[in-house]
Order: sequence, then C-alpha cells, then structure tokens
Amino acid sequence: MESKEGRNDDVHTASIKIKALFFARARDITGTADLSLEVSPGATAHDCLNELVSQFPGLEEICNCMVLAVNEEYTVESTAVKDGDELAIIPPISGG
Repeated sequence: MESKEGRNDDVHTASIKIKALFFARARDITGTADLSLEVSPGATAHDCLNELVSQFPGLEEICNCMVLAVNEEYTVESTAVKDGDELAIIPPISGG
C-alpha cells in the first residue's frame, strides 16, 4: 500500500508561467508586445485576462470586444492555460 497523496503538493502551490502577447490597441495600452505572466495552476484565459487588467487598467476599455487565442488558436475565456502557453490579446482592428 503506497500512499502518494502528498506527492503533488508542490504542483498545487507552484505558479505557472505563460506569455501574454498584445496586438494593436492592447499593445498601445500596455506599451509592450509581450510579457511573462505567473498564474496559479488551473487558471483560465479569463483569470489571466483579469490579472492583466489589474496590471493595465486601460485594457478594460477593450475587454468586451477582444478575441483571445491560446497557442495561436482562437479560444474562449474558460480555456485552461498551461505552463509555457502563449495567450494572445487581440482587439478589433479598425481601418479601411
């Protein structure tokens, strides 16, 4: 009888790192094309977005109209992110 229940404790307390990518207006607001973001394991794209808005309050103005992508695929906010993922923040593109 082996008990391995405690073996994953480090996983639950450790954070994961993702890379946030900013395009168009999101890049203008943040002043950067990308940054590293640490979040809790099990975090969703929505959780990451909330963290980014807390760091860059100006992002809130485009939250209702932006598209998210994880690892170059469009996604919904409920998608869980994993260590090393890339989360792209893509606001609507204007112009003609």
